[in-house]
Amino acid sequence: MTLPVALTIAGSDPSGGAGIQADLKTFHRFGVYGTSALTMVTVQNGQGRLRVHLLDTDLVAEQIDAVATAFGISAAKSGALGSGETVAAVAAAVERHRLWPLVVDPVLFASQGGALAGATDELALALKTELIPRATLVTPNRLEAEMLLQVTIESERDALEAAREFLTLGAGAVLLKGGHFPGKSATDYLVTADSVQTLCAPRVAGPEPRGTGCTLSAAIAAELARGRPLEAAIRRAKAFMTRAIARALPIGKGPPPLDHWADPEASDSVQPARQSTNPGQPSC
Repeated sequence: MTLPVALTIAGSDPSGGAGIQADLKTFHRFGVYGTSALTMVTVQNGQGRLRVHLLDTDLVAEQIDAVATAFGISAAKSGALGSGETVAAVAAAVERHRLWPLVVDPVLFASQGGALAGATDELALALKTELIPRATLVTPNRLEAEMLLQVTIESERDALEAAREFLTLGAGAVLLKGGHFPGKSATDYLVTADSVQTLCAPRVAGPEPRGTGCTLSAAIAAELARGRPLEAAIRRAKAFMTRAIARALPIGKGPPPLDHWADPEASDSVQPARQSTNPGQPSC
């Protein structure tokens, strides 16, 4: 039996709700062997982010080299990278080891607030020029898209225009997450060179758990590592996320952590993706 291997390149979360800890839990739940390269050590919990320590870029690159030379990486994802210099090192490692498919989650802020970078403008520029052009899929949320593209997103039309701009940067596909938009449905926009689709799921009441972006991108990467086509991988990951949010664990202080034991085979919670024939009009 050949076990798929996935690589996460991201920061740590000592409370286990986000970052590399969440990614590795997700890989395991999807039946994928998880490996990792740590980019930063954070001090945070459900109540806030207290401190960030970026690791030297050569140490980040050496971790990737160590994993990639020992395993055949079936898919990779990146999360919080912290600096433009780290982004450049990761991009070079992606090329060096041909780490595709690559899911880029362009993390700029912690869930509980606070930038995860010393110079966020420099990080944003590096993501746009170094890593996003190498991405099979980029998964920004609304706030990340606004900062990366220097736009304001207030409608579905704005979201679709922003997603298309990511394509012009070189990304193979864009999943612009709509969790920060108001409404009864959590609507994401999947845009490729050939299609525009919406993926809808019921919005779960209550405080939003931490680590949703990390877990979603890890679930997509895991499905890609297993050989799933991109659209199917995204559908299954979104179904998993809906159930993980609905079953968030009542432990700790602050927003509850996701239930990473949620069933990855669940699909009934997500409506079928459909072509957006009239951008700018509500689709869900």
